Amino acid sequence: MYINCHSYYSLHYGTLSLKELVERAVTWGIRVLALTDINAMTGVFEFVQLCQKHDIVPIVGIEFRKDNKLLYVGLAKNREGFKELNTFLSHHNLNKTALPQQAPHFEHVALIYPTNNIPLQLKEYEYIGIRPAQLNKHHVQLQRGELQKAVVLQPVTYINKQGRELHLRLRAIANNTLLSMLTPDMIGGNDEYMVEPHRIVSRFASYTEIILNTQKLIESCVFTFDFDTIKNKKNFTTSRADDRELLRKLAVDGAHYRYGRHNKEALKRVAHELTTIEDLGFESYFLIAWDIIHYSMGRGMYHVGRGSGANSIVAYCLRITDVDPIELDLYFERFLNPKRTSPPDFDIDYSWKDRDDIYDYIFRRYGREHTALLGTVTTFKRKASMRELGKVYGLPKSEIDEIAGNAYFNFKRDDVTQQIGYFAKQMEGFPNHRSIHAGGVLISEEPITYYTALDLPPKGLPTVQFDMYEAERIHLDKLDILSQRGLGHIMEAVTLVKQNQGKDVQIHSVESIKEDKKVQQQLKSGNSIGCFYIESPAMRGLLNKLHCETYTTLVAASSIIRPGVASSGMMGAYIHRFHHPDSIEYLHPVMEEQLKETFGVMVYQEDVIKVCHHFAGLDLADSDVLRRAMSGKYRSKVEFEKLVEKFFTNCKEMGHSDALTKEVWRQIESFAGYSFSKAHSASYAVESFQSLYLKSYYPKEFSIAVINNFGGFYSTWVYVHEAQKMGVTMYLPCVNNSDWLTNIHEAESYLGFIHIHDLEKKVAEKVLYEREDNGLYQDLEDLIQRTKIPLEQVLLLIRIGALRFTKKEKKELQWEAHMLLGSKEVMPEVNCLFNTKAKTFTLPKLTHTYIEDAYDEMEFLGFPLTISAFEMVEELPQNGIKAKDLLAYEGKIISVAGNFVAPKPVRTIHGDAMAFGAFLDEEGEFFDTVHFPDSLSKYPIHGRGVYLITGKVAVDFGYPSIEVSAMKKLKTIPDPRY
Repeated sequence: MYINCHSYYSLHYGTLSLKELVERAVTWGIRVLALTDINAMTGVFEFVQLCQKHDIVPIVGIEFRKDNKLLYVGLAKNREGFKELNTFLSHHNLNKTALPQQAPHFEHVALIYPTNNIPLQLKEYEYIGIRPAQLNKHHVQLQRGELQKAVVLQPVTYINKQGRELHLRLRAIANNTLLSMLTPDMIGGNDEYMVEPHRIVSRFASYTEIILNTQKLIESCVFTFDFDTIKNKKNFTTSRADDRELLRKLAVDGAHYRYGRHNKEALKRVAHELTTIEDLGFESYFLIAWDIIHYSMGRGMYHVGRGSGANSIVAYCLRITDVDPIELDLYFERFLNPKRTSPPDFDIDYSWKDRDDIYDYIFRRYGREHTALLGTVTTFKRKASMRELGKVYGLPKSEIDEIAGNAYFNFKRDDVTQQIGYFAKQMEGFPNHRSIHAGGVLISEEPITYYTALDLPPKGLPTVQFDMYEAERIHLDKLDILSQRGLGHIMEAVTLVKQNQGKDVQIHSVESIKEDKKVQQQLKSGNSIGCFYIESPAMRGLLNKLHCETYTTLVAASSIIRPGVASSGMMGAYIHRFHHPDSIEYLHPVMEEQLKETFGVMVYQEDVIKVCHHFAGLDLADSDVLRRAMSGKYRSKVEFEKLVEKFFTNCKEMGHSDALTKEVWRQIESFAGYSFSKAHSASYAVESFQSLYLKSYYPKEFSIAVINNFGGFYSTWVYVHEAQKMGVTMYLPCVNNSDWLTNIHEAESYLGFIHIHDLEKKVAEKVLYEREDNGLYQDLEDLIQRTKIPLEQVLLLIRIGALRFTKKEKKELQWEAHMLLGSKEVMPEVNCLFNTKAKTFTLPKLTHTYIEDAYDEMEFLGFPLTISAFEMVEELPQNGIKAKDLLAYEGKIISVAGNFVAPKPVRTIHGDAMAFGAFLDEEGEFFDTVHFPDSLSKYPIHGRGVYLITGKVAVDFGYPSIEVSAMKKLKTIPDPRY
C-alpha cells in the first residue's frame, strides 16, 4: 500500500531519514515499501540495502512535481524501468525544460496519476491514485468504470504531528515565506502519515478491487541491484587482455624513464603492483587516468597527482604523480590492496584555468551517456538552521544574529525561541540542497542513468544526484579532477618569465630543484609568501623552527602542521627530537628502525601501517584496514575487532610484553584518527619546491603571477606588498598601460583592471580592444569618444588614477567628464558630445591631497598603493622595535607597531577563544602574535589597520613571537572630503 513515500531527500519537504522510514515499516510489519522522492533518486541504494537488511521488498521510483504540483508518480518495474525514469528526469533537468502534464510512453514503468490530473485515456501501465480521504468525494466517478484502474495512494511524509510541524517549517524555508503565510498549495496534506496497514485496508473495505489493484501493481515491480561488481568503464581498449598488455607496456616504459633500464628494485615493485591491479580489475582505471594526463601534458598543462595514489610506483611511472614511492618508502597497500573495502581514487590537480578543458576532454572522450560529475548533498548545520527558522518566524536580523551567533543562547527565553531551538535540532544534518563534489568524475560502463538521474548545476555539466558514499556503495569509483590556484601561479610565472626575460624555465626538473642550494636557503629562511601550502604564518614559523631545507623535512612539516597532529602534541615532540636526536629513547628497535626518519614520532598514515606490519606482524593489507578503521572509514565493527585481537595475539607470540604492546597500541590509537598520508604531503612538497624555485630565481614574475591567481592564504594587498619587496615598481591601473590582469615589463608593473571594484568587465574589455586597434588614448575626451563608456564608469577610472597620464587633477577631470557626458546620462543612446575645445569655462581652485588618493585606492582597490598604511596613521610611535630585532628582546616586554595581515582564531582545550595574528612592521617584515583568552577579550582585533602592540617576546626554537598583553588600533588621518 505504501507506493508513495518521501524521505528527507525530497528536499525541504520530507521529514524522515531513510533509516527512520524503513524502521517504522519494520515496526508495523510492512513487507513492501516504495521510495518515491520528489524529482530525485538520491537515496535509492541506501534505501534498497536497508530494506534488504530487514527483509522488506524495495520498490523505487520518482514523484514528479512541477511548481509543487503533483503530476504523477513513476514506479520502476525493473532495472530498465529505473533507467527510464532517470533518463526522463535527466532530460528535463539537463535541458532546463518543464516536466509535461502527462508523462511520455514508458516500457517498464508503472504510473500513478492523482485525481486532479487524469489523462483522457489511460495506458495499460497507468493508474489513478486514490487517497483515503478522497473516497467519498470520488465515489460517483469510480462507479463510472474507473474502479479497475484505481490504486491506493497513501503518501508518506511524516510519522507524527511533530513531523508534520517540521514539514511546515521546511516548506516555509523552501518558499522563503513566513510560517503564517503558507498556503495549502505549498504544503503536503494533513493525511501524509505512515499509518498501520490494517487502517488503510479498513478505509478501503468497500473497494476491495482497489486493494487488489494495488497488490497487483506492487507485485509487478521488482527492483534488484548488484552491489558487488565494479560499475566503472570495464575496458580502456577493446578488451581486458589488451588493457593488461597496454598497462604493462606503459608501466615498464615509464620505469625506464624514471629509473633507467636496469633498476631491479623498481621493476620488481612495478611487477608486484601490476599483479594486484590486475587481480582487482583496475587496469582500465589506471589507463583512463594515464589518458587524461597524456592529453593534458600534450596541451602543455601542468598537473599534480596527489593523495594516496602517489604510493603507487605504477602511477609514478605513468606520470600520474611526481612522487617517487621508493625514495620515500611509501607502501602501495596504502592505496590499493585486496582487503580494502573502499575503492582507490586518484587526486589530480590542475590549474583553475585548465580544469574546464580537462572536463571537456573527459566528457567528449568517454561520452556524455557514460560520464558525469559526482554530486554532493549539503546539509543543514546548526547556525544555518537557526537563521532559516528565524526568518520563518519573522524575527529581525539583529535577533537572528544573536541566536545563531551565540553558542550558549538560552532558547527558553520565549515560545518562539524555544521552537527555533527545537526544530533547529530536528533539522540538523537534514539535506539542504544538492551540489557538486569538489572534483569527482564518474565514468561508467553502462549509461550513467542506470544508476541515477542527473542534475545540471551552474557548472554546466551533468551531475549525478548522489554523493561519494552512494558511489562507493555501488562500486562506481571516482577520479578526482581538482583545481587549485597554486598550479595557476606556477604556470603563469613560467609564462611571465618567458615574456619578460626570454628564458625557458624547466619547472618540471623536480629532482634538481629539490637539490638547489638557493631554493633550500629560501625554504630555511621561511620567506615563502605566495608559495603553495607553506606561506601561512604557522607554516612559516614551523619552517624556521625546523631550519627546514630538505625535501624530506618539508614532507614531514606538511604533515605535522595539520590540526590533529599539532593539537596532539606530536608536532612539539617532533620539533624537539629534530633538534635533540641523541636524546630519543625508542620504545623498541622496530620503532627506531621504521620511524627513524621522523625521530620515533608517527607523523604519517604510512607510519601506522609500518608499526602494525613490523611490530605486530600484520600483513600490509590488514595493517591498512586497521588504520582505516581507526580513522572512522571502515564500516565493519566485527572485522575491526578481529584485527585488534590479531594485533595483540601476534605481539604476544612475537614475545612483546603486555605493557609494551599496550603502549604501542595506545600511540597508534591516539594518532591514527587524524594522521595524514605521506604521499599526500610529498605531492604538496613537490609543488612547494617548484614555487620556491620561482620565488628564488624569478621573484618579480612570481609575485605578479601570485597576484593574478587570487588563491593564496593572504589578501591581494599582501602580495602587492611582496612584489614591491622583490623590486617591482607597482603602479595604479592606467587606461594606456594596464591589462585585464596585472602585467610586468622588466621591473615595472601596472595593476590590472580586474582589481578595480565595480568596474564592469565589458567596459575594461572595450578600453583594451579599442587601445589595441587604434593606439593609446590622448586625453579624457578621446577615451570617451572612442569607447562610449558611461559616466559612472568614467568617474571610477578617474578616481582610481587611471587617467593620470593627462597631467590633470582628478577633480578637473571629473568636472570635464560631467561636461562631456552630462546629457548622455539622460539619453544614453545619444552619441553626440559637448565639444569642450570649442567651449570655455573657468574652474574654481580645487584642492587635492595624497590622503584623498589613498582613500580612493582603499575604496576601489581595497588597499592604498601610493602610500603605506603607516603613512595614514595620525600619530605613529617613534623608535619602535622592528621585527628583525625581536630575537634580541627574548623574555622582555616590548611595544611594536604592526599593520594587521591575518588572524587565526582557535579554541583552547577549555573552549575559550584565543588567536594567533600576523602583522607587518614599518619596514615590511612579518612578525607573529599570540592572543591568549584574557588578552583577546580585553583587546580584540578590529580588522584591518595599524596597531600598537605590547607584549612579551617568546622564542621557540629560534623563532620569535609576541605574547600580547595590550593592543590598540591607531587612528588614521580622516578623509578631508568628508
